[in-house]
Amino acid sequence: MPIDHHSAVQVAAAQAGAMARACGLPGGLPDRAAVLASELASNIDKHARNGALYLQPAAVGRGMDIFGVDRGPGIRDLDQSFTDGYTTTNTLGAGLGAMRRIASHFTIRSGAGYGTLAHAWIADPRLPQEQPAAVGALSLPAHGRAECGDSHALVRHGETWTGLVLDGQGDGPEAAGAVQRAVRTFRPLADHGLPEIMTALDRALRHTSGAAAALVRTHADRAEYCVVGDIRVLALSPRGVEPEPAGRPGVVGHGMPPPRTGTVPWQADSVVLVHTGGVDHRWIRDASAVHLRLPPPLLVASLIHSHRRRRDDATALAFGASQGATCRVTPSAP
Repeated sequence: MPIDHHSAVQVAAAQAGAMARACGLPGGLPDRAAVLASELASNIDKHARNGALYLQPAAVGRGMDIFGVDRGPGIRDLDQSFTDGYTTTNTLGAGLGAMRRIASHFTIRSGAGYGTLAHAWIADPRLPQEQPAAVGALSLPAHGRAECGDSHALVRHGETWTGLVLDGQGDGPEAAGAVQRAVRTFRPLADHGLPEIMTALDRALRHTSGAAAALVRTHADRAEYCVVGDIRVLALSPRGVEPEPAGRPGVVGHGMPPPRTGTVPWQADSVVLVHTGGVDHRWIRDASAVHLRLPPPLLVASLIHSHRRRRDDATALAFGASQGATCRVTPSAP
């Protein structure tokens, strides 16, 4: 949702409330989602430019994600901006204290030169919730399309996360149907070996248009991956972007080659990033030290907002090796 006019603030609130209800959030949580969206959109409208909100069912746990991204002047004093009653007509920050209390978890970064990035997760309190690890994911359909031919899924088993990123062949309902079928196939198999999962996806997509697919699994000392098709897997750290592992040409569901696995660096300050062709790979040329240190939810939002190809569906998924080292997560008050 682009925030390009003050009327977009109320539209954002209404859309957030509607999505919260569609996600099954009970009681007053849809109203809380509306407040969060309204506050984020209002700050963008008053103080920033080229801003937008992104709303989706939660990538982690049960609930809803709200991302706010802009290219404004940034918040001068982020800590002071969380103080109740703090506001100014010259800087961003109004309502941040309320947002931190309303959201189950709230993450924000802000600075001159790159604007403000915020992520709020609203969890369903009726269900057991894991603390969100340092992971983030966002999928967005091409401009003007209602259905997305990309998708992602995350499953945790013990201390290990396994993630799937999909880029359906073609576009529209056919591609969307293929990737949704792949996600349904993946979830019950997420603790199996990556080649076994990829082979199961290939069988499931044989009577569809097919897809490019990437599987990534985190371990204590490494991240394992398996890629078929044009999906990028990168390792980021404050030292820069590691050389990209090579995927295998092919289409899952149509004569897929035998799947192979590889590994990427996995240190305390590492982030493994996976993205489809809808994110322009040339973002690497402009990657700043700030972006290489972003926590995963804000990294994926920044890439989708600033570097997506508007005519293509786009997905980004990121894993951080250490929540403490890479992700500032603020729990809501009881």
